[in-house]
Amino acid sequence: MTEPAEVPVKGLPASGRLTSMVRGLASLNRVILMASMGALVLAALILSTGVVLRYFFQTATDWQDEAAVFLLVGATFLCGAHVQSLGGHVAIDALSGLISAPLNHLRRLLVDAVSAAFCAFFAWKSWTLCHEAWAEKQTTSSTWAPPLWIPYSLMAAGMTLLTLQLALLILVRLNRERT
Repeated sequence: MTEPAEVPVKGLPASGRLTSMVRGLASLNRVILMASMGALVLAALILSTGVVLRYFFQTATDWQDEAAVFLLVGATFLCGAHVQSLGGHVAIDALSGLISAPLNHLRRLLVDAVSAAFCAFFAWKSWTLCHEAWAEKQTTSSTWAPPLWIPYSLMAAGMTLLTLQLALLILVRLNRERT
C-alpha cells in the first residue's frame, strides 16, 4: 500500500517545484472530492425522486437513470487520484515482507510506473472518445439524448489526474532516494 497524501510532502524540501506540484494536486483533489460528494447526493436524490414519481404518479422519468449514471461516472473517475494519494487503491503486499527494502522500493517503483502507463493509455483513449463524441455530436439512445462527450470527458479528466498522481508519486520516491 502506498503512503498517505501527507507523507510524500514530509519527505520533500519545504519549497520547490515537486513540493508545489504535490500540494497543488492535493488541493485540486480536495475540491474534486467535495464536488463528487455533492454529485453522489444529487444522484441519490434524482434516483429517489424517480422512484417516488413512478410509484405514486406513474410518471416516466427517462432522464433520471442517465443523469445519475453521469454523476456517478464523474464522481468515480475524478476521485481516483485522491484515493491514490491516500493509498486507498487495492494493493497486494504479500511480497513486501519477503524481499529486502531496496528490492521492495524497486518493486513499488515498477508497479507505480506500470500503473501510470496503463492510466495514461486509458486517459488517451478516453480523450479520443471524447473528441469523437464531440465532433460527431454523439448522444445516448434515450429520448432525453444527452451528449456522450460529458461522461467521456469525466472519464478522461479522472484518468489524467490519476496518471499525474502516479507520476508525482514516482517522482517523490525517486527524490527521497536521491536525498
